[in-house]
Amino acid sequence: MYIYDKYDQTMVDERVAQYRDQTNRFLAGELPADEFQQLRLRNGLYVQRLAPMLRITVPYGMLSSLQIRKLAHITRHYDRGYAHFSTRQNVQLNWPILEEVPDLLAELAEVEMHAIQSSGNCIRNTTSDQYAGVARDEIEDSRPWAELIRQWSTFHPEFNWLPRKFKIAVTGAKEDRAAVQVHDIGVRIIEQDGQLGFQILAGGGLGRTPVLGAVIKDFLDQKHLLTYIEAVLRVYNRYGRRDNKYKARIKILVRAMTPEVFAEHVDTEWQTIKNGPGTLTEAEILRAKSFFSRPDYKQLDEECSALDQQITDNFAFKTWVGRNVKPHQQSGYVIVNLAIKATAVAPGDVSDEQLDTIADLADKYSFGEIRVTHEQNATFADVAKNELFALWKELCESDLASPNLGLLTDIICCPGGDYCSLANAKSIPVAEAIQKEFDDLDYLHDLGDLDINISGCMNACGHHHVGNIGILGVDKKGEEFYQVSIGGSAYSDAALAKILGPSFAQAQIPNVVRKLVTLYLDQRQEGEQFVDTYNRIGIKPFKETVYA
Repeated sequence: MYIYDKYDQTMVDERVAQYRDQTNRFLAGELPADEFQQLRLRNGLYVQRLAPMLRITVPYGMLSSLQIRKLAHITRHYDRGYAHFSTRQNVQLNWPILEEVPDLLAELAEVEMHAIQSSGNCIRNTTSDQYAGVARDEIEDSRPWAELIRQWSTFHPEFNWLPRKFKIAVTGAKEDRAAVQVHDIGVRIIEQDGQLGFQILAGGGLGRTPVLGAVIKDFLDQKHLLTYIEAVLRVYNRYGRRDNKYKARIKILVRAMTPEVFAEHVDTEWQTIKNGPGTLTEAEILRAKSFFSRPDYKQLDEECSALDQQITDNFAFKTWVGRNVKPHQQSGYVIVNLAIKATAVAPGDVSDEQLDTIADLADKYSFGEIRVTHEQNATFADVAKNELFALWKELCESDLASPNLGLLTDIICCPGGDYCSLANAKSIPVAEAIQKEFDDLDYLHDLGDLDINISGCMNACGHHHVGNIGILGVDKKGEEFYQVSIGGSAYSDAALAKILGPSFAQAQIPNVVRKLVTLYLDQRQEGEQFVDTYNRIGIKPFKETVYA
């Protein structure tokens, strides 16, 4: 992972000192609240329903065990003993005290972490594939390119006050695990005529107006990545609406212009900077790639007879391996996913004790590295097959071995009305009720992959628009109701879900989900997942079943 140099550390340390002074002036009444609002947002601090919320940036989802331990310490001393993994690979704290946030940020800086540009109308954290560098379907590691974008975009003076927030995702694999089609800019590493380059998408996003991104550049030479992205942002900064925040995202601009006309504007702008100072040199590309070298793998055989026997002898272990373990590029290694979705625990929440355990296990089994995923889980990217059973036993002791990765109970969920001042309804109790309704693992495994996404409001932090089943909290005359949609996907087959019909009371939601999956089981053909069946038979049968 990227290691700070003296310039990085100085920049982050100076930002902490600057924000400490801003906070002190605000508390002393010398800085108006509206001015302080923009300053705190640029440092990741929101004002929520019950307390401030701090969003900590995790570039492309990568954390070291040292950083995880620091997060555990911070949750104990500055929060209430837990952290929250978000859908954009960040970490959030729900109970920091405003006066203590400068101290908290100073502690983060000690381990090369910060909250800079995790909020506000600027370029947010650049995300990527949690399996980057180890996935078997990878064309090229996306992390160096995400890091180059991060370095270029941090404190960029031209793009610090955009019309609205701006999100970029990069993927380097054939299967899109970074959801690039629902980002303001999506970057796909592709190969064309034996040359690696990028396909660029623009105008994706969820929220009040969900839109899938459109391809605006079929093939871009790697050296031009930053100049082309800069051209996109210049066009957005010039033409994006600032008079209405609901129409200020780039997706509205691209749709209004049409992708073809928007691409023409970008190309015209790009010609003025194409070969300028922002052009990436080979030396700079190699510098970025040097931080993501392969770890010191042992020379292991791909076949592991001991593991085969352990799978045969232990059904629970076999079930977990079947769901949570993925193939690896390196012979004798696997990717291990920790599904952090225990029933009655808010999806994505992880305790300080669990964080310490994850750090210890990462040191012991995965070269001291952890990845945060878009599904609010965690990944050990480099586990030797001959150590997999030992790791599983230790995960079981810490309630981190749920064998439900990608299943119905592996729910993506925003904090909702329990914490967020923007929410129309609670999300966490709905997730818990669904998990309790579907507590039979055999049944869940029979259902197969099925994504449920829950948002407490139209801002769609739970990405309900791209859930196979999406649930949105709505307000009806002061009461909490839930709108259900089906057929969405965030990945290579990206699609926006369609609303079934009138909303439901909270108590009805588990039964609604039960009816949907029962119809799916009755109608599916060999090998079909939920979305496949939906795409084949359409929404009508599901609607008739739910509202019968």
